[in-house]
Formats: sequence, C-alpha cells, structure tokens
Amino acid sequence: MKKFRNILLGADLLLLCIVAGKIAESKVSALAGNMEDSTGTQSIMKESDLSMQDLTEKKVALTFDDGPNAKYTETLLDGLKERGVQATFFLLGTQVEKSPKIVERMHEDGHLIGNHSYEHVNLSSLSDEAAMVQVDKTNEAIYKVTGEFPEYIRPPYGCWKSNLDYNTTMIEVLWNVDPLDWNTDSADVVVQRVLNEVEENDIILLHDASESSVNAAFRIIDALQKEGYVFVTVDEILFD
Repeated sequence: MKKFRNILLGADLLLLCIVAGKIAESKVSALAGNMEDSTGTQSIMKESDLSMQDLTEKKVALTFDDGPNAKYTETLLDGLKERGVQATFFLLGTQVEKSPKIVERMHEDGHLIGNHSYEHVNLSSLSDEAAMVQVDKTNEAIYKVTGEFPEYIRPPYGCWKSNLDYNTTMIEVLWNVDPLDWNTDSADVVVQRVLNEVEENDIILLHDASESSVNAAFRIIDALQKEGYVFVTVDEILFD
C-alpha cells in the first residue's frame, strides 16, 4: 500500500510543481501588464498560498477497535470533539448492543463507524456461513442504531477470508502503525511508539478500552497536530 501511495505522492508533487509554475507565470504576466495593480497581484499570491497548502496537507487516520467501551469511549469522544478530530471506530456487535447510546453519539459527532465482527473472533478459522453471521449481525446492530450499514470492516487479528469478498461488498481496512496499546498500561510507551513510526497517510491502530490508551490518543493528536498533520477518517486515506 505504501508503494502505491508513494506513486500517488509522486504524482501529487508533480502536480504541485505544475500548479506552482502556472501561478508563477500568471504573476509575471500580471506584473508586466499592470505594475500598478497591486490588488490583483495580492489576490494571485493568496490563491497560490491556498493551492500549495491544499496539495501539501499531511493526513493521518486514527482508528479504534473493540468498542464501544461503556467506561472509556465517551471520554474519548469528548476529547476528539474538543480537538476537532474525526476518527474511525471499528465496533463489535456485542458492544454495540450493550451501549447503543454511545454509538448514536459517535455517529452524530461525524465519526466513521466500521465492523469488527460480532464477538472478536478469527474469521479465517470459521466456516463461511459462521463468518458471515459475525459480519451480518454486527452490521444489523450498527444499522439499528445509526440507520446506516457500515461499508468498512477490520477483521479481528487482521485475518480476513478472501472468499467472503464474493458475499459482501465491505472494504477491508488494516493499519500501518500498531503500538500494541492493549498490551501496556503506559501511555508514554504508546505515544512514543506511534511518534517514532508514523508517516503521512498512515492508519494508526488503537483501542478505546483503557484509560492509558485514551490518554495516549490525546497526546498523539496534540503532538501530530503541532507537526502539521490533519486527522481524517480511513476513507480519505484509502481513496483520496
């Protein structure tokens, strides 16, 4: 995936050079034709700045698995809202049924909601029929709360059944950065692992099932925003 994104990035840079060249030509022409039209020149410069900013924006996606968690997810949603961040949540059907109000708020806040199976099982170890039950029951649970069927699925352990592609139109989403936050109660460790590995257009895997993970998420957001990163949902990483 990174190789493909590098190709796209190269194309973006080429486009950036072309746009910058065209803008430069426009500036020269405007200055030569009317040296007194300072207002026009300022307008061209402002348009150039905006174009450069749009084309060089650094995107990253923050994702959370295994929720919603009745104890920690609402705190996470509060912090995301304060920071103006949209995230992607891959939910378990059993948890959706336990905490529908949290899912409703998640949807209302504009976060992207995906499927993480019904009971967090390895789908590749199941029969096709049993695997589809895990997917379908979760989709139904999410639809019952939000009125929308999810389009994206993150299979537990990253283990998808390739033949299920013929039975579902859902899009599989994995990750680039996994700090193993479920395996430590140290927010410091999680933050450092992410900041050491993250690159533009990466998908970060976290969980909203512990205080340390939620605190780490806030610190990761604050640090990366200072570095000029913009947080988006996974669809913007996969298809933009």
